[in-house]
Amino acid sequence: MTVTLTPPLNGVVLRGIHWDTFQALVHDLESQPSKRLTYDNGVLEIRMPLPPHERYKKWLGRLVELVTEELEIEISSLGSCTWSRQDLQKGIEPDECYYIQNEAAVRGKDVIDLTIDPPPDLAIEVDKTSSSIDRLGIYAALGVPEVWRYDLQSVTLLVLRNGTYQTHDRSLALPIITAETLQTLLEQAAKMGETSWVKQVRQWVREQR
Repeated sequence: MTVTLTPPLNGVVLRGIHWDTFQALVHDLESQPSKRLTYDNGVLEIRMPLPPHERYKKWLGRLVELVTEELEIEISSLGSCTWSRQDLQKGIEPDECYYIQNEAAVRGKDVIDLTIDPPPDLAIEVDKTSSSIDRLGIYAALGVPEVWRYDLQSVTLLVLRNGTYQTHDRSLALPIITAETLQTLLEQAAKMGETSWVKQVRQWVREQR
């Protein structure tokens, strides 16, 4: 096994890790939700998100929940749940994830099997630094239709097409949302109190209906 620290020293990459070891770590670290695990064919990355990361991922997640609540869209919010498939030797923990179009397919399920059930419709990724593992490649292999990425400066909306992600100006899961809208709302969130921001987002959604 080899070990590599990832800049800015908020993560570690382990190589030569067996699938069973990865699954054991997922179980053992359940009580530490601040850890993010990514696994790809024997390479395991463990990251410890920094405060700005947690702030923006919370805002993005809350935005999804506000929009769907106002539009009366049923969703299943699964946070940073671990998604993995042994047959692909891949696993990942998003910052936030949601079932939206496929919410009914997993409603009430305590165990979701990605070899049978659909993957989340939307995953959210917030990170200023690049991962040592191709996280988008893992999402694509798992079939996640849409990923929102925010690098603490700009938002990118990515939609899966023919096995690869393509940049889109509008969300597939929530067409009311554009990349420009997300950028504006995040900039506003950074300047406002969160309660005031929530009220403003709700008002914006109502104006779009």
